[in-house]
Amino acid sequence: MSFVADVVDGADPGRTALVWIAREGERGEVTFGQLADRSARLAGTLAARGVGRGDVVMTVLGNRPEWAYAMLACWRLGAVPQPCAEQLRPGDLRARMDQVSPRAVVADERDLDLVTATGFDGLVLALPDPAVFQAEPAASVDPEPSDPALIVFTSGTAGRPKPVRHGHRYLYGQRVQAEHWYGARPGDLCWCTAASGWSLSARNAFVAAWLRGATALLHDGRFDAEQRLELLERERVAVLCMSPTEYRAIAKRAELRPLPALRHACAAGEPLNPEVVRAWQEEVGVAIHDGYGQTETGHLTGMPIGPPVRPGSMGRPLPGFRAWVDEGELVIDPASVPTFFIDGPRDRPWRTGDRVSEDDDGYLWFEGRADDLIISAGYRIGPFEVESALVSHAAVAEAAAVAAADEVRGQVVRAVVVLRDGYAPGPELARELQEHVKATTAPYKYPRVVDFADALPKTASGKIKRADLRSRPTYEQ
Repeated sequence: MSFVADVVDGADPGRTALVWIAREGERGEVTFGQLADRSARLAGTLAARGVGRGDVVMTVLGNRPEWAYAMLACWRLGAVPQPCAEQLRPGDLRARMDQVSPRAVVADERDLDLVTATGFDGLVLALPDPAVFQAEPAASVDPEPSDPALIVFTSGTAGRPKPVRHGHRYLYGQRVQAEHWYGARPGDLCWCTAASGWSLSARNAFVAAWLRGATALLHDGRFDAEQRLELLERERVAVLCMSPTEYRAIAKRAELRPLPALRHACAAGEPLNPEVVRAWQEEVGVAIHDGYGQTETGHLTGMPIGPPVRPGSMGRPLPGFRAWVDEGELVIDPASVPTFFIDGPRDRPWRTGDRVSEDDDGYLWFEGRADDLIISAGYRIGPFEVESALVSHAAVAEAAAVAAADEVRGQVVRAVVVLRDGYAPGPELARELQEHVKATTAPYKYPRVVDFADALPKTASGKIKRADLRSRPTYEQ
């Protein structure tokens, strides 16, 4: 059960594994033969510097081929990569180091100042550096399914980010979502845009594509709505995986147009608004398949491939995965989920802490985190429905709904809104947004408090930090 030996070393060495596009626009391709050789030589360099089986190796790299080399090098040695986003600050990185005690850090040369500022005094390898690829290739170990293969930190939406360990079965376990939700096929070019420190990118930046005989695209540039469409068109991407925020931003800031090569699109990380799904289906010609997972579990549900997409739904449990709704909370059987984390309980159901509803056809509909639920005058209000109504207004770029204390109702809905360019905050617009929500969803869900902000507080992976918003009686712009 060696992902490296079976999927990488066992592939046709002349087949394209990666298409990469640098921040400055340079483009290149990497074959599986080159991928195998470079990752094996990087593994040899790490081994010569004392990195071995079970050692934690942090990576601070952009979406570049070097990130794939580093991850594969660790798996060859039986070391445990802990990918970090470049957006982390020294304090964030140091907090992670204190929790996982890395033996080494493999960093992009542009991120060396970030690593140095943490005070880390262990081995640091800077990439790209031709010297690290000149060592004797290291052989691939034969890991057990429960041997640690990856550490990913939770988002810290409600508190301090925590490390989650996954075993080598996590890598092979991605076959289910890769086929039934991600939708990759042999010969496809697949693009998962998630930054390298995010749980989704750890499984879909290249792992899912390679498991299905497809090629992965890595783009190191910053998000730009029009450029994203241009790259999809130019590279003839067949499978696209983005966050709902990215789909929303492109629909708002760029002119959607048909993309004939784009066969399949999916989204994860947060709920996807129905109006965004409809816009992409009507203008681009592809329906977005929403899905759901957690850092601890990997992917759990997805909109099935084949039946018509149901906008706003997170789909059904993946084939073979046992999940159900208990008192409004999504619960899973860990024994049925091959990607469940290795330190998790397996003798009892796993309560996700996410509130969902289930329709008569078994489709699940996200309502919000259990601790995000707003209970106002006896009404139970999920923030997603309020946010979805708000972002459907032409003036709104992003929105978050949280509870605000109220002497009469217990809680009321409070909205924090980021406006699009060309719109100015003020009482008149706040009233307009309130009336818009009343007209779009059940009137009792409208935000009785509307605050405007330049940006929403988010985790490194881009999720809204609702706990931060709830803790402030008045949002600080």
